[in-house]
Amino acid sequence: MDFPLTLRRWTDKTSADLSELYSALSDQPDFENRLIESLNGDEEIHRITTWLIKHHLERKNVFTSEQVAHVFDQLNHLQNWEAKLHVLQILPYVVIPEYYKDSVEDFIRGCLSEINKFVRAWAYNGFYELACQYPELQSEADVLFEAASEDEAASVKARVRNIQKQGFPGSLNQAS
Repeated sequence: MDFPLTLRRWTDKTSADLSELYSALSDQPDFENRLIESLNGDEEIHRITTWLIKHHLERKNVFTSEQVAHVFDQLNHLQNWEAKLHVLQILPYVVIPEYYKDSVEDFIRGCLSEINKFVRAWAYNGFYELACQYPELQSEADVLFEAASEDEAASVKARVRNIQKQGFPGSLNQAS
């Protein structure tokens, strides 16, 4: 089976349809590697590929550090706002290796200025996830969250409020 071609046939489908695609593909041999390798493909399938990756991780599956690295290697190639959103949404499920810290941080910072408010909201969440793994970013994250609380759209502010309520692991402001 030509994996990228199969994904290309689903480019105009909804999330419900993509769940069906996931069910059909996920039990195939080497599914995870073939899925991640599809990020090398054209931009047309990035939305589907990243959605499937997100869905796979949300189902409590785990990627190897090499697989995560391959996803992070593709960050600069993602143009579609939904693909960016999906990658931001997978950050709570993966460890960000030190080697990729700067590129993930650059990706998140770029998403903080996206026109799409969903991407911006999840970019703040992504910065939170990065700061949880790299505590030296926590004070800057607090400054970003405070600025967002004043300047952002209501939906983004709501996301930031939820992040602030959570607090950073081990901090005094962490919710009980």
